[in-house]
Amino acid sequence: MGDEKQTRRYFISGIVQGVGFRFFVAREAAKLGVGGYARNLRDGRVEVLAVGSPAQLLAMRNAVERGPRFSSVSGVREEEAQSSPKYEKEFVIEQDA
Repeated sequence: MGDEKQTRRYFISGIVQGVGFRFFVAREAAKLGVGGYARNLRDGRVEVLAVGSPAQLLAMRNAVERGPRFSSVSGVREEEAQSSPKYEKEFVIEQDA
């Protein structure tokens, strides 16, 4: 039961656009076996949807809090999200919102 997939949405604030943040998240997701997407938002944040086990999602949260080398994460807001079969098996970089 503990490995049941859950879906979370993270909104990451700070210096997170133009620093390879979405590609960093995609690499982390591949390492962790997490599905979902990352995309830039117009307000300067990055949105990440992640689908995985509680342990995978905790590791993903830790990764987005850290960010890639040239980023500076000032905050991460996490919320539950609706699952989408489209993102259960793969992680993609979506068009900017």
